[in-house]
Amino acid sequence: MAGLNETHDPKLRSWVESANAPDSDFPIQNLPFGIFRRKGSTEAFRAGVAIGDRIFDLPAAAAAGAFSGDAAKAATRCGNTTLNELMALGPKSWSALRAGLSSALREGSAKQSRLAGCLVAQSDAEYALPAHIGDYTDFYASIHHAIRVGALFRPDNPLLPNYKWVPIGYHGRSSSIRVSGQKFPRPVGQTKAPDAAAPSVGPSKRIDFELEIGAFVGAANELGRSVPLADAENHLFGLVVLNDWSARDIQAWEYQPLGPMLAKNFASTVSPWVVTLEALEPFRAAWTRPEGDPQPLPYLESAENRARGAFDMNLEVLIESEAMRSAGQEPKSLARSNLRYAYWTLAQMLTHHTSNGCNLQPGDLLGTGTQSGPTVEESGSMLELTLGGKQPIDLPGGEKRTFIDDGDTVIMRAWCQKPGYPRIGLGECAGTVLPSNT
Repeated sequence: MAGLNETHDPKLRSWVESANAPDSDFPIQNLPFGIFRRKGSTEAFRAGVAIGDRIFDLPAAAAAGAFSGDAAKAATRCGNTTLNELMALGPKSWSALRAGLSSALREGSAKQSRLAGCLVAQSDAEYALPAHIGDYTDFYASIHHAIRVGALFRPDNPLLPNYKWVPIGYHGRSSSIRVSGQKFPRPVGQTKAPDAAAPSVGPSKRIDFELEIGAFVGAANELGRSVPLADAENHLFGLVVLNDWSARDIQAWEYQPLGPMLAKNFASTVSPWVVTLEALEPFRAAWTRPEGDPQPLPYLESAENRARGAFDMNLEVLIESEAMRSAGQEPKSLARSNLRYAYWTLAQMLTHHTSNGCNLQPGDLLGTGTQSGPTVEESGSMLELTLGGKQPIDLPGGEKRTFIDDGDTVIMRAWCQKPGYPRIGLGECAGTVLPSNT
């Protein structure tokens, strides 16, 4: 946990004027990384940094002499089509590049005139995944989600006995993860109705979203060497918004006894900009356990993790139906939650993941699991919001939803904001369900 430095100064302003707007996700205090190219072009995808409504082209900026010293060395790892090489460098290099970016982009910079040509409008860009994701692990770190979902399937025993002791997770499918704007066909799978004698195969009738945060792994750990909690965040490069789509009817049949497979591996969507943990320093929060709950085992416990291991990050999910788009209506907000409700911190998740010697690699993605708050209105899934499909949600124009229909777009946003500091946003994560291919 690096602490605050000059890049967090709330008084800093950028010569990119749109970055100074109070509602911008990307002020100069943010500086998230992504992979982009001009829309419709044959240019190679390359690394960029979001600043206001623009993208700062990192290879172009490096060629124009934007950086020196350690920042220049780190920038040489940004010339590829993914951020994996930058992620592998570790926090000293990430911080040096961030400081170099802050210096080059702040108001009064002597480099402004030669760097102005390195800007590309975000509206003119298209994005690729920020990294090659070798492996993907999804955790289950919201106790509120776990209890509400468990109550739907196991009313007498909603929370299994290991939940409060171990950060539960499963290994997902990385090949179907795509960047925001993803469109995918409704998955087909095997389901069984309660009154049916045998299962049947067909398109899922219960497509759901999961409002999550994803954490990209940075520096690797060797096979057989665990990462202690005190060092865990040195292995985390940054955060994105994550929608881990689910087919609830397929899930209900296949998860007995092992867990998710086809219900989860057909699509996952992430936002294009990776916000570094350093950018989020002003929004750290205390992490606590409810009184009476078991406290973490020693390898998952530390005073620093207790004091500032959580993040006060607002989360929101919205829906836009095909009819709403045609009518020019704004997306409807379905729920808001906060990452501070997580039962385990990101550091605890990474430490537990490596506690058996598992080797994480640069670009691996860790999902937090659905981040629901204590009330139903703060639920991060349709399964919770509609009580398993029993209470439909009203949309504009008279439409109703229990789960996600064909043509629906689900939009997720995350941001940090508090008095005295500019808003730090993670951008938007949007995905659309298309009709089944069968």
